[in-house]
Amino acid sequence: MPVSENGLSAELLEELAALAAEKVGEGGLRLMGEGGLLPELAQHLMQAALEAEMDQHLTHESMRAGGRGSRSGGNTRNGYRAKKVMTEVGAVTVQVPRDRLGTFSPRLLPKYARRTGALDEMVLSLTAKGLTSGEIVAHLAEVYGMTTTKETVSTITDKALESMAEWRTRPLDPVYPVVFIDAIHVRIRDGHVANRPIYVAIAVTVDGYREILGLWAGEGAKYWQTVLTEIRNRGVKDVLMLVCDGLTALPDAVNVIWPQTVVQTCVVHLIRGSLRYASRRDWADVARDLKPVYTAVNEAAARERLTEFAEKWGKKYPSIAGTWERAWNEFVPFLGLPDAIRQVVYTTNAIESLNARYRRAAQACGHFPNETAALKRLYLATLALDPTGHGRQRWSNRWKSALNEFDLLFDGRLTAGRV
Repeated sequence: MPVSENGLSAELLEELAALAAEKVGEGGLRLMGEGGLLPELAQHLMQAALEAEMDQHLTHESMRAGGRGSRSGGNTRNGYRAKKVMTEVGAVTVQVPRDRLGTFSPRLLPKYARRTGALDEMVLSLTAKGLTSGEIVAHLAEVYGMTTTKETVSTITDKALESMAEWRTRPLDPVYPVVFIDAIHVRIRDGHVANRPIYVAIAVTVDGYREILGLWAGEGAKYWQTVLTEIRNRGVKDVLMLVCDGLTALPDAVNVIWPQTVVQTCVVHLIRGSLRYASRRDWADVARDLKPVYTAVNEAAARERLTEFAEKWGKKYPSIAGTWERAWNEFVPFLGLPDAIRQVVYTTNAIESLNARYRRAAQACGHFPNETAALKRLYLATLALDPTGHGRQRWSNRWKSALNEFDLLFDGRLTAGRV
């Protein structure tokens, strides 16, 4: 008789279908939650699995001790104990068999376990999608008929801390064409609630994909040197360009770790910083008049365009031109790049989509009790982007032309670093 992948015979499946039809005729079929069909099936299957585990355990011990129940130390059954278990289909109560010697520890439901692993995975997935602990508790109660608490949800998500530590120390590629350092500000309660930056390092790989290298909380010259040293120790021998937003201590730290790396101010952040000084109704005009500055063919032409911008907008918004002047030394390298590389350095869609996901996850919580809780939340949001945790997506459809330009402009360091 044919069976399914899970060993269900066609006859059994037909009986289940007939049962479903009968339930519908009686007024409706409930699958999950209290009174649902799936929790009842789960209970029977789990009970049968526990009985089978006990039989195997006793058989093994009888062979070791000279026979079940023998005076030489054989083991026997010793009743049951009821245990309520939260599963992914709802709460079920099973009778866990006990043995006289107390050596039985079921693999299906280890001692002290009150949840199945699949339920933990569900909670982690819901957290990664941006639901708060309270929303998850309400969701489990409404859909699955489970009664749980925010503390239980927090305990489940704390399991992600170990995998997060492994993720933050995993080996990295030997060379990256570009690494972006960006920040997402979250509210953390440390004595009082305040905005704190969580930094994310996003790399463009040699194959043209986005890879999230890690998340960090902190700032300062010594701190940045610690972060970059950590990245180097994970296998990164060289970074051709590092793009950041006016982090004053970062260029000096980069010069210590990777002396040949070009530090570039993020053009998009410069534009956004400029628009902060302008009225919203002038944003389109200001952005249009700034475009000739960062699309100029060289530094001299960019200087001329910035002077023209200052003549037009200087009286109304004098701080905008000053913003570009202060960032000029870190902005200039951008002007010497070929168009293919400019598109890679300037294009921020991959970063903005990531930041949007991070902001949604952070704002759903309001504020965090500490930095670890904030990092855990953003790490789970990273996993929601991609199960590998790298958040991979194609950076550019024209990557090959940029790859060749990188290798030519940086004297073969890209190729040499991969050997």
